[in-house]
Amino acid sequence: MPPTEHPASDEPSAGAPTPSRAGRAAFLALGVACFAYLYYRLNGAAAREGLSLADYMTGVFANVDWLSWVVLMVAYSGLYFCIDTLVVSRALNWFITPVRYRDILPIRASAYIISIFNEQIGKGAMAYYLHRRDRVPGWEVGSVMLFVMFCEVFYLLFWATVGYAFSGPSLPPAFGLLPWLAAAAVPVFAVWVLYFRGTILPGNRLRERRIFHAFRRAEVKHYALFLVMRSPALLAAVAVYTTALNLFGVEASFLALLGYLPVIFFAAAVPTPMRAAAITFWVILFPENEGPMAAFGFVQHNFFILFNALIGVAFWPRAQRELFG
Repeated sequence: MPPTEHPASDEPSAGAPTPSRAGRAAFLALGVACFAYLYYRLNGAAAREGLSLADYMTGVFANVDWLSWVVLMVAYSGLYFCIDTLVVSRALNWFITPVRYRDILPIRASAYIISIFNEQIGKGAMAYYLHRRDRVPGWEVGSVMLFVMFCEVFYLLFWATVGYAFSGPSLPPAFGLLPWLAAAAVPVFAVWVLYFRGTILPGNRLRERRIFHAFRRAEVKHYALFLVMRSPALLAAVAVYTTALNLFGVEASFLALLGYLPVIFFAAAVPTPMRAAAITFWVILFPENEGPMAAFGFVQHNFFILFNALIGVAFWPRAQRELFG
């Protein structure tokens, strides 16, 4: 359906902040708060050691086995790229049109460049690319990207709940909300599926919008297959992050990280400067190791997104040829 015109009375007044402006202000405030908290904690840790903050952090970085860490992270980034591309290609095959795995590689990689700033914008760029290259209706491709984002929320919640079941007593008290969130997610998911299958509110026309194309075609098996295909990336991340923490001189167990990591990945998706929320989470979760955890969070998350962007740069010439050639 063509977009409907909104009456002038629905437009925001000139003096009122637009939602996008308010959102940017909120994200900026969150980033500033995170960095202020990190400075407070790190400065306190340096003072306890009788060092300046610069000398304290220099010592932290000097004690890391960087070569082993880089090799570990490069291998993980490559594995994640392969799994991520598989998930997107299968979703497109399920709901729209047959697309070969190797034909998705250039755009999935190129989207990582945009994802430096925002993962959701990166997915939007993929939708535009596939619309231009394969003449697939843009709204339908957008619906697949929306399906992927929806599933990612539930898949992270699933693994966070599994991690809590194994290591709940060792997690911070706030993680006690996880079982309740998981219990609430079950009926939400059931209602969601039944609504788009027409069982609930059969006369409602909202489900017929093109942006919900993938949800109308999705069956329970598709959600389950998403979990199966995506889970190796998370389990590999838990193993990689556990090993990387040891390289930074911090002891951590696989099961503890299984509870932490899905929640931290939620924070990493928040577009604060340098993923400040995710870095702050590491310091909160390991309060006795402020310096190593701040350094770990900073280099871990930023290396991952920047190296993925380098993968995108490698595929960019092919993406340009397919899009404009």
